[in-house]
Amino acid sequence: MQSRREAISSRTEEQQRETITALIGDLANQSASLVRDEVALAKQEVTEKILSLRSPVIQIALGAFIGLIAAFALCAAAIAGLAVYMATWLAALIVGGVLAVIAGIIAFTGLGQIKRMNLKPEVTIKSLEEDKQWLKEIT
Repeated sequence: MQSRREAISSRTEEQQRETITALIGDLANQSASLVRDEVALAKQEVTEKILSLRSPVIQIALGAFIGLIAAFALCAAAIAGLAVYMATWLAALIVGGVLAVIAGIIAFTGLGQIKRMNLKPEVTIKSLEEDKQWLKEIT
């Protein structure tokens, strides 16, 4: 009788070892899958953040372009100011000044939008923290 009980006991221990081994293998596979999913989520989130930069960057470029035009107008005003005709340089100075103000407003608006943006992948960070907590609870 004891040998039968010992045989049953050893089979039960083997089954438990196999079950534990299978669980550890499943945990490793699921953890690897979880990491892959988190990396994919991080990539998607960073891509979305970069795409949200498009409009402010366009505004900055537009402001820089208008600023370049303003610089040309101000140069024309300086050249014309050396000329004898007072009305010509005054007109060029007014146009250049207005363009410079517009360029400054557009550029600073775009910079302000970029400063307010948060480029950290916060969803991914939160998810990784939850995964870390979950793994601590398991082990």
